[in-house]
Amino acid sequence: MFVSVQGARIHFSDSGEGIPTLFLHGIPDSHTVWDDVIASIRGSYRCIAPDLPGFGQSTVPTGFGVTLNGMADFVDAFLAALGITEPINLVVHDIGGPYGLAWAVRHPDKVRSIAIMNTVFQSEYRWHRYGRICRTPVLGELLQLLTSQSGLAQAIHRNSGLHKPSRAHIAATYRGFTGPVRRMVLRLYRGLDPEGFAHWDEQLRALAARVPSLVIWGDRDTYIGNAFAGRFGSRQVVHLPQCGHWPMIEVPDVVSRHLLKLLAIAIGTREGIHADAPKASLERLTLRGGPAEAR
Repeated sequence: MFVSVQGARIHFSDSGEGIPTLFLHGIPDSHTVWDDVIASIRGSYRCIAPDLPGFGQSTVPTGFGVTLNGMADFVDAFLAALGITEPINLVVHDIGGPYGLAWAVRHPDKVRSIAIMNTVFQSEYRWHRYGRICRTPVLGELLQLLTSQSGLAQAIHRNSGLHKPSRAHIAATYRGFTGPVRRMVLRLYRGLDPEGFAHWDEQLRALAARVPSLVIWGDRDTYIGNAFAGRFGSRQVVHLPQCGHWPMIEVPDVVSRHLLKLLAIAIGTREGIHADAPKASLERLTLRGGPAEAR
């Protein structure tokens, strides 16, 4: 499906019924990265997953600003275009984090719950090697030009855990890694400076302490160290020691199970768990051979 948002043609999936639950993907993915998780969630919730501007089949709004304010404006305009006015569940990963979390900070009254996976929203973070190259003129263009399917596969494997994304998934990701997408990748890395997250991250921590919130973190991620998992202010942090950057691809059943628990807590509430409620203790999930139950 498509909808017009800020003059751009935005592609999205919309399935299930119930409380709207928004899924925002990362680089270099599209909305399809959530397919396995949504298949487990849509029986109880309305699951909405857009291709972010410049990714998948979505175009980029004219004058789109690669800033936290610009990203927040896009998310709000997207929800408005779908006629969604009630508070939503928000699920973010990678670059979807700055989009969704900036929106949540700007519109806390529209947030029912927050689930965060392997993303960054802290001013002390510094870009990883790939990001630093993308931010460098000429070198970034050369990197995007020379990235082959085998090179993309190697990068994905390096940042995955025991359960590697399938060849079919990698091939589909590469087919979607078109010229416009590669240019958008450069635009995002060059437009966002983590130092600009200052004060936004403080407001996010305050919000995450007030509404039902969850961090699910693949500890084998080399893009973002697992020390950042505990810096979002979330009441619960689930570590996946044998998982990498893409929990929703590597262990979708584990991700779905934890999301369903979070969304159940959020049902019927607008403000979620009150700030004076005790915080849940840190939970660590151990994988042995295959996805295991949280212990």
